[in-house]
Amino acid sequence: MFSAYHRQPDGRIRERFGLSWEDFAPGQRVRHRPGITLTQQDNIDEALDTMNAAMIHYDDHYAGKTAWERPLMVSTVTLQRLVGMGSKTFGRRRAILGFDEIAMTAPVFGGDTLYAETEVLETEAGPDPDAGRLHLGVSGLKPDGTVVARIRLVAEVWRRGRGPDADIGPAIDEPRFAAFRAEPDGTLVEQTGLFFEEFVEGETFVHSPRRTFFRDEAVTHAWRSMEWSPAFHDLGWIDRHQGGRYRIPETFVLTASVTPSTRIFGRVVANLGWTDVRFSVPVFAGDTVEAASTIMGVRASRSRPTEGILTVETRATNQHGADVVSFRRNLLVYRRDAANPYAEAGY
Repeated sequence: MFSAYHRQPDGRIRERFGLSWEDFAPGQRVRHRPGITLTQQDNIDEALDTMNAAMIHYDDHYAGKTAWERPLMVSTVTLQRLVGMGSKTFGRRRAILGFDEIAMTAPVFGGDTLYAETEVLETEAGPDPDAGRLHLGVSGLKPDGTVVARIRLVAEVWRRGRGPDADIGPAIDEPRFAAFRAEPDGTLVEQTGLFFEEFVEGETFVHSPRRTFFRDEAVTHAWRSMEWSPAFHDLGWIDRHQGGRYRIPETFVLTASVTPSTRIFGRVVANLGWTDVRFSVPVFAGDTVEAASTIMGVRASRSRPTEGILTVETRATNQHGADVVSFRRNLLVYRRDAANPYAEAGY
């Protein structure tokens, strides 16, 4: 069993996604989850941000006169999303060494949903004692099975016990922590989180990855949230009153402390609300935050028999170990044997 959760010396459970080189073998197939629905805005942003002069991607009037009759998705969007969707299985990848082939086999348009599947074609020891090489075939598919892209690449992956977080602690060999479920044909499907019955009161999960805040996103999030105080975007004001340090809005700090938990809580139906939200120290651009959640309560839902309710306390700390925010939430979570959307959606 491949586990994505490791027991730390302090008893907490740390998430680490990605297999080591020794875990791979030729013929393995992995279906990556979740997928992603692309939009025409994604198309426009990619084309303009990269100064792509092909108007087929963003001029709807022009595109309507072509054989496609609407804007065609930039192929680099498809490439980036398909490779990125494999990050849970290939989270220990050190580098991509090259692409042997990138074939776009069917058109992609705004509104299309894409999924990625990877086959291990060959494993190669390579010259580096710290990492081995994988030859991979990645397929991009729509929900109806249409193959939109085929990609062949060579990746370098850390060996077991080598590379970052090598001393993370022993993997927990329990079915609830399996990183995949196996289909009858042996294909591995990435898991999305724990069911209600699999949570244990008192357990603490250290979430991955950590989150570093950057200056540009701090300003953008403030503007888009109508946080128009000069403390968040006025360079002169910030130089005079904050020593040139860009402060992160508290609502964004809260958001970035909640979202890392969405892997272990991937089967949550709804977040019923926050209580006791407390900010301890301000967060500035350049700070890195790590969140951990403790299961404080597990109880059945009186009104929704197919789900249960978790009470969860989350605490986020900065790179210095200081608390930045803490809060409690009540989460509605699917039961394992109750009706849920996973099988029908291919998860």
